[in-house]
Amino acid sequence: MEITVYLAGQIHDNWREEIKEKAKERNLPIHFVGPQTNHDRSDDIGEAILGEQPGPYYRDDAASSINNFRTELLLQKSDAVIALFGEKYKQWNTAMDASTAIAMNKPTIIVRPPSLIHPLKELSNKANVTVETVDQALDVLAYVFE
Repeated sequence: MEITVYLAGQIHDNWREEIKEKAKERNLPIHFVGPQTNHDRSDDIGEAILGEQPGPYYRDDAASSINNFRTELLLQKSDAVIALFGEKYKQWNTAMDASTAIAMNKPTIIVRPPSLIHPLKELSNKANVTVETVDQALDVLAYVFE
């Protein structure tokens, strides 16, 4: 059995590659999907498909519609979600993806450092599991295959 896991979270570091490599090293049958990690492509997709927009609001709205379509489709096809909250970047997209996954009844693992316990308490309470590291999240997934 192979499962599909959506990796929600910051796109400015290599945590996705790290978890993919660790899953591969452990021979876990997991297929990973996630948001568009090319920031420019994500920002430009609305105009790339719909043409030049009349201003920044419309440019962002067009891109958001297409990015939300992509995210929802991939979330629906996923068996589980890992949502990583880090210390360095604003986490609006991560919170939206985690909330959407939870509303869709997708099994959700929140990864957050101790400094974010309080700000994420309600979201953590709604998630199935909350851990502090990517390795712990991978341990939860590995347990599924025991």
